[in-house]
Amino acid sequence: MGRKLPPFAAVRAFEATARYMSVKDAADELCLTPSAVSHQIKALEGYLDTRLFERSGNRIALTLTGASYAGKLSHLLDSLLDETEAVRVGPRILRVLSTPGFAARWLVPRLPRLDFARDIRLRVSNGAPSLDFATNEADVVIQWADRPTPGLSVQPLMASVRYPVISPTLKAREDMRRPEDLLRLTLFYDETDDAWPEWFAAAGLAGVALPAGPTYPNCELSTTMVEQGQGVSLAYDAVVRGTLASGRLERLFDIVTPSIAIYSVACQEARADESRIAAFRAWLRAEAEAEGVLPAGHPQAAE
Repeated sequence: MGRKLPPFAAVRAFEATARYMSVKDAADELCLTPSAVSHQIKALEGYLDTRLFERSGNRIALTLTGASYAGKLSHLLDSLLDETEAVRVGPRILRVLSTPGFAARWLVPRLPRLDFARDIRLRVSNGAPSLDFATNEADVVIQWADRPTPGLSVQPLMASVRYPVISPTLKAREDMRRPEDLLRLTLFYDETDDAWPEWFAAAGLAGVALPAGPTYPNCELSTTMVEQGQGVSLAYDAVVRGTLASGRLERLFDIVTPSIAIYSVACQEARADESRIAAFRAWLRAEAEAEGVLPAGHPQAAE
């Protein structure tokens, strides 16, 4: 059966009037007379068999039904405009804001598998990426952890355990047989969620005095220093698997910290269904699912 849709001209007239709360301004936008706009609105009310506006002289006010309908129509028409522009002018750029570690060690190596990778504009943030979409110039933000935020759609993406990593050159110089052997090396610490005490407790060394070492604002800096043979850091398994496979890092010991959520994907709730954003989020989820790093219990982990 074909779709039984309301007359499009009447829908446009109602949505514009509801947006401006003015028949005259809607008429100016649509290049119609106010009388024609009013006629279209009345036709839509007749089609729906319900009142969309309350009228008192020259003043209008949306009914509850009208307000709900107007909000949904505005979103649908915005989406229609976006999709039409994408077809008319070609692929649109998708702006992604991320932490440096996620970008360098996880996202960039996988981007060639994304069919619109050439249209991704990636920026990295030295600190926690801003979730203020009014100022961050991003369509999608890969944020640390999975904090729910009003007005945003936040999709948990990745959970991981941590374990020590070392460069092959430093490992060749040191005899690393037991967890306590780490205490004579330089350890790197993270400002966010440092977990050395947890790891040593899991190794049976709870409360041990940890050696002094530099603290870095993010795990990417500490991991880079490890690659240069300067010391040892606790790395997130989900992030460094590719680096381990390349031979630039080696894992020490089988002891791990408990798994925690480390990344999620955020976008504006009103834009979550836009085709490019939805496709990018689905691709990220599929990549994480293929590697078995979706957070346990996340409903999309079982899809």
